[in-house]
Amino acid sequence: FPGGHIAELETMHQKFLLFILLGAGLLCLSLAPVSQAQDQDEDMEVDVEDDLDLGLAGTEDDEEEELEGDEQDEAPPASKTPAAPKVTYRAPEPMGEHFFAESFDRGTLDGWVLSKAKKDDADEEIAKYDGNWAVEEMKDSKLPGDKGLVLKSRAKHHAISAQLLRPFTFDTMPLIIQYEVNFQSGIDCGGAYIKLLTETPELDLDQFVDKTPYTIMFGPDKCGEDYKLHFIFRHKNPKTGEYEEKHAKKPDADLRSYFTDKKTHLYTLVVNNDNSFEVLVDQTVVNSGNLLKDMTPPVNPPAEIEDPDDHKPEDWDERPKIQDPDAVKPEDWDEDAPAQIPDEDAVKPDGWLDNEPEYVGDPDALKPDDWDEDMDGEWEAPQIPNPACESAPGCGPWKRPMIDNPNYKGKWKPSMIDNPNYQGIWKPRKIPNPNYFEDLQPFRMMPFSALGLELWSMTSDIFFDNFFITNDRNTADRWTADGWGLKKAAEGAAEPGLAAQMLNAAEERPWLWIVYVLTVALPLVLIVVFCCTGKDKKKSPAAEYKKTDEPQPDVKEEEEEEGGEEKTEEAKNSSEDKSDEEVAAAEEEDGEKEATTDEKEDDILRRSPRSRKISNFSVFLLLKRSVVQTERQEAQKNTWMFESAATGRLFLLLYPAPASFSTSSPPPGQQVTQTQPYFKRIKGTKEK
Repeated sequence: FPGGHIAELETMHQKFLLFILLGAGLLCLSLAPVSQAQDQDEDMEVDVEDDLDLGLAGTEDDEEEELEGDEQDEAPPASKTPAAPKVTYRAPEPMGEHFFAESFDRGTLDGWVLSKAKKDDADEEIAKYDGNWAVEEMKDSKLPGDKGLVLKSRAKHHAISAQLLRPFTFDTMPLIIQYEVNFQSGIDCGGAYIKLLTETPELDLDQFVDKTPYTIMFGPDKCGEDYKLHFIFRHKNPKTGEYEEKHAKKPDADLRSYFTDKKTHLYTLVVNNDNSFEVLVDQTVVNSGNLLKDMTPPVNPPAEIEDPDDHKPEDWDERPKIQDPDAVKPEDWDEDAPAQIPDEDAVKPDGWLDNEPEYVGDPDALKPDDWDEDMDGEWEAPQIPNPACESAPGCGPWKRPMIDNPNYKGKWKPSMIDNPNYQGIWKPRKIPNPNYFEDLQPFRMMPFSALGLELWSMTSDIFFDNFFITNDRNTADRWTADGWGLKKAAEGAAEPGLAAQMLNAAEERPWLWIVYVLTVALPLVLIVVFCCTGKDKKKSPAAEYKKTDEPQPDVKEEEEEEGGEEKTEEAKNSSEDKSDEEVAAAEEEDGEKEATTDEKEDDILRRSPRSRKISNFSVFLLLKRSVVQTERQEAQKNTWMFESAATGRLFLLLYPAPASFSTSSPPPGQQVTQTQPYFKRIKGTKEK
């Protein structure tokens, strides 16, 4: 094919490949969510089965046979569509050192004590802790058999507690607390935190109230749009013996989703003996810090305090600026001048209707039939804009518009100057803090011996599960894997894929269909526009020449002009150097014509657009040819003859002679010296 057609075919081929690639990409994107959801379901199913195998490994043989028999009896008939995996939950078992472990899978509240006390400083109707608790499964449980503690009442006080296996003492081991919460019905205003009750002789779980001493309070709390995750510990002042609550800084993470997504979340608190702490949700750190630096108020009080007996002197002047006592109001200052005055240059517009009111009674309005003038008064039609004023610039009495008064200055006030008696802002002097102390080990808190929940909530059905207290991280991790990890795997297996989630979202919010359509249609439109509506660009003659190597018009004209000049020079040279023997002259003339023709071809090649971009090697050849040309001009006085016509043509093809080179014969009897290895010296005019 010609060069131009080949380029067009290459362009079409590239567009076709691009179209195929884009189509394949869109197809993959459309199928990815479905395949991903299927793969996720399969992975979750495998994980759930593996976890079940681990959980069932330690059971007795007769229980395994019963479960197998029950599963065979309850097995649904085979169907073409695979059903979701049915998981039988097994209670996690603590596998190491721990102080408290409760999964509620026994189905009872054995070991838990309901408070019988009344809340102080509250009305009799709401002072009782009469909120109901129950042990049951979640409403939308993905693990049949998994039970937990559920707060059942709304707008009531709830209090329940349980003793630890033994008191926890803060020594060299860390404290690790974790439990699960699920706000099944959301949460409007209420908490789901726990309290670790301080070990004291007066501790009575039957009388557990809000003022019962605790060591640590930890957990989520929400009211309105204020989402909190408490970590509070009570610290004892070694000098005064008083306890003060120390609150951890607010987490930087967004906690909203933990309260609104109706999923089971794992809350973990880790307090280390180096005074560092971590707060985790679903095994992700959301808050961390140090007990000495990141608590409010600080654990250690300041070394100095303001003297409570120090008072500000009566003559203490805190004013940085005062009014200039020497300032005098100017005589022309008019404080009574109004801020705005009527515009005297204003003119009433032509056609202004002074006698027409702006509003008139509606002529189409009718008095209601049930209107009682004795009770309702005299009936009047409702007011509407006056139709006569629609075509006029205005109606009613005309008044000049108001403009700003150029002479208005307002109330005069003396200027302000620096106060020469300014003494600065008064502060009481500092004195040593009589209650100062330095506790470098706030980790060593008061021991605790019970765990309690003392809550008020406007939302019911708050689900608690898998309470665990230990001082060993590995033990806590195993408890998490057997409890919350299995629950998370089951919830993940039951969740719909991305495609199903998109469809569900579109059903709730139909406007999402527009987003989906635009997302798919826009790339297709761009592909069609790019591949099918491209305009052919006009091809330049230079580009066509590069594809076909055809001679250009400007090269032909230059060829004709230079050809005429060369013929004229050749005629002059031939007339001057004409010899007596015409045979030799004719042969020489033939050689000149051949050389001229070769030179023209060489010039055409050199002047063509393709050859104008000269490489470094071409520059070297041109320099070499210039040297050869100079030597030839010096040798024009001599006669040169070629060995044969074939040898001369080969020479001209390899090294084209310039236009100025002449092959005319030297004077008779003159000998020339050999200057080039491929020329032969001639002795005489008749010898070739």
